[in-house]
Amino acid sequence: MTKLFARFVKDESGATAIEYGLIAALISVALITGATTLGNALNTQFQSLSTKMTTANSKN
Repeated sequence: MTKLFARFVKDESGATAIEYGLIAALISVALITGATTLGNALNTQFQSLSTKMTTANSKN
């Protein structure tokens, strides 16, 4: 039983999989945050453009 426990402690293959999973999760969070920020910025620009076009159209 002691040998089995010692072999389990030395086995690092599971740790590598967990590390890759954490890296993938971090990348996903960064991509979602970036896409949300970009989406909000684009929405603001299009709202501004829409307001300017409506104002220009109402002056005619």
